[in-house]
Amino acid sequence: MSAQQNPNVVEQDLVDLDRLGEWMLAQGLPDGSFENQRLLTGGTQNTLLYFERGGRAFVLRRPPRHLRASSNKVMLREATVLKALAGSGVPHPGYIAHCEDESVLGAVFFLMEPVEGFNPASGLPEPHRSDAALRRRIGESHMEALAQLGSLDYKALGLEGFGKPEGFLQRQASRWRSELEGFAKLDGYDGGGLPHEQTIYQWLEANIPVETEPGILHGDCHMANIMVNPDDGELAALIDWEMSTIGDPLLDLGWVMATVDSGDGFTTSPMEPKDGFPSIAEMIAHYGKHSNRDLSEIRWYAVLACYKLGVILEGTHARACAGKADKATGDMLHQFTLGLFKRANNWIENGIPAL
Repeated sequence: MSAQQNPNVVEQDLVDLDRLGEWMLAQGLPDGSFENQRLLTGGTQNTLLYFERGGRAFVLRRPPRHLRASSNKVMLREATVLKALAGSGVPHPGYIAHCEDESVLGAVFFLMEPVEGFNPASGLPEPHRSDAALRRRIGESHMEALAQLGSLDYKALGLEGFGKPEGFLQRQASRWRSELEGFAKLDGYDGGGLPHEQTIYQWLEANIPVETEPGILHGDCHMANIMVNPDDGELAALIDWEMSTIGDPLLDLGWVMATVDSGDGFTTSPMEPKDGFPSIAEMIAHYGKHSNRDLSEIRWYAVLACYKLGVILEGTHARACAGKADKATGDMLHQFTLGLFKRANNWIENGIPAL
């Protein structure tokens, strides 16, 4: 079977093992043949290749074949934050090495330690499927990891130039409104005035929190981007750090609130079975036990998360309307956007459930 026919073998134009091997030797990494290769799923279009060499296991991460303008920059940023997090106590894939020389594999890439565990959004295995207490612990350990991340001194970790924390919250609503307006340039897309968009935007602009403490923001920390230990409910790692920056870490808590089941029949990360997982109010309370941050305005962050994620997903729908993305996927994500905007509007009018 050829590489093209075997879904577990990566094509040479994506990962040339001879060139990779030479580069690894130059970094002082183990020599030997590449063994037990398999492609991993990661929730993105990036290539994730597991392999073993010289008695050590590795995961290689590189952008997709067709690079976007920001692909190499994003990959380098992800490697940078993983390297900085070493020894921090935040569960994450361990950094090994990265390569900025695009001539090696045609793009920036990095190597990290494999993570043993499962992604709960892809299905719960036993014993987690049968134990509500374990499911609750997944939600709690998720909150603890985000609280720990938000408490780190990013300057002490060498990430002072990693983002632009000044005016971070003040930029958010207008930044994502501009993104949404830009979709109008795509042929075939007629936004038609998304329900509640104007209300959400105006509310965000009028209620920006005054007091904020900058910190490391994962940026995409929903349930599909965590790994859980196979035999307990502890987080093995927060994964997919592409959207990480220096900003207000409370947006990470808002992001989880935007995507989980809040009892309104909508979620972008369905869990089955869902009983046992903490409610939104319980997640906020547990986060608060492990963080010194002021949570009195958490509704604003949750509404912003709904707005931001809705705009991002609507972008795929807009590209699908223009024939630049899969139509079925675009239609599905458009429904997510409608659900996110409806949830945001409901929270503006009625507050967060049980708070």
